[in-house]
Amino acid sequence: MNRRTALQLLAAPAMVRAAAARRRPNIIFILGDDVRWDDLACTGHPFVRTPNIDRIAAEGARFRNAFVTTPICSPSRASFLTGQYAGVHGIVDNTDRSAASHKLITFPLLLQKAGYESAYVGKWHMGLDDSPRVGFDYWVGIRGQGEYFDPEINENGKVRRLRGYVTDIFNDYAVRFVGRPRQKPFVLYLAHKAVHPNVTQHADGSVTPIGTGGFTPAPRHARLYENAPVPRRPNAGRPPVDKPALMRRINGVPPLSPETGTDDETIRNRLRLLAAVDEGVGQILQTLERARELDNTVIVFAGDNGYFYGEHCLSSERRLAYEESIRIPLLVRHPRTVKPRTVIDEFALNVDLAPTFLDLASAPATPRMHGSSLRPLLEGLHPKWRESFLVEYFSDNVARRILNMGYQAVRTGRWKYIHYTELSGMDELYDLDRDPYELDNLVLRRGSDSRLSEMQAELKRLRGQIV
Repeated sequence: MNRRTALQLLAAPAMVRAAAARRRPNIIFILGDDVRWDDLACTGHPFVRTPNIDRIAAEGARFRNAFVTTPICSPSRASFLTGQYAGVHGIVDNTDRSAASHKLITFPLLLQKAGYESAYVGKWHMGLDDSPRVGFDYWVGIRGQGEYFDPEINENGKVRRLRGYVTDIFNDYAVRFVGRPRQKPFVLYLAHKAVHPNVTQHADGSVTPIGTGGFTPAPRHARLYENAPVPRRPNAGRPPVDKPALMRRINGVPPLSPETGTDDETIRNRLRLLAAVDEGVGQILQTLERARELDNTVIVFAGDNGYFYGEHCLSSERRLAYEESIRIPLLVRHPRTVKPRTVIDEFALNVDLAPTFLDLASAPATPRMHGSSLRPLLEGLHPKWRESFLVEYFSDNVARRILNMGYQAVRTGRWKYIHYTELSGMDELYDLDRDPYELDNLVLRRGSDSRLSEMQAELKRLRGQIV
């Protein structure tokens, strides 16, 4: 055996390990803030243009029944990262949870330990602290909610102010990371500020507008969809008559009416904000194609919770358990796993994403994850799957209309039961087959006792699983 052959044999195990690492998929998770499930063209919006996000669905899967387990930004983001319910990971509201967020066991951390290069770009939004979190080799963050124009950016612990539009800046950072030469797979978590309004967040979770506040699109998109007629669901502009919790009189809070809902121009501006996000998705796809890594990359797009477009005369009170708040878009592209134009009807939750990514990367999950890997559904299999799920909200003092409205809710394919934990005699029960817009609270109807008891028992069962 000559020296060259001997060296080749010695190097073989390392080469095999490197080849195996390259076969593991890259992972890109793109999160939009407050993006509704029906804000995209691929989910049925009549005029919005999101061609690059739509491409993920066209070349992969769209989940028709995707939900968050706590419909408010910080808890939901922590649940995406950890696969856990808020009551377990501890990020239960939008107050300054910086210290706790440094301790989260996240899927990027677990992937990093499994040999992935990991990056976070965007809005962390679990406190005001913008410093790097454990588990990320590369970090780009903003303090609290950040700003849309000329934002202050923390890049790997160094803070500087950049000129430009924050969505474009995040997209640029993401594209540069994706395009780096590397010898191992990567995971990128890209969390946009869009489509959240332009506000400053304080330690108690309250916010104040920046400038005129509101939803601030990039100047190039300022007139996009101008005068386009805004679609409305049948429950929009209808004040509740059967929801005692929402009908309470609270000093300084106007009663719900068509005037308290979201106006047309606000909705258009939210969709205009989404345009820059979509452009960034296109840039990422192009970068992956140039590197011949597109089909070796799991790409997921999701929202962290919904938003009210005047349904029940609501607007920014997205903490509630109604469909408009808890439903999210969820799209997955990975040709090795899922066929093009797949539509999946089973319930998918934000807590499912962490175990899914770890499963696809052949990396171990932690035993305390509450979610399940979506891989069997993506592969077209028909496993036994959840038929109900728990939604929880821990009340805070920020949204005054819903003070003391902490709740635990259970959603099945047909029924929804909402139990308010701080209010007596104000629970809600809906038959979603007959009443998809949640206009008829059956708790107030005779003959609902049997169904109510069944849903209360199911709620108790689900709560017992969250440990």
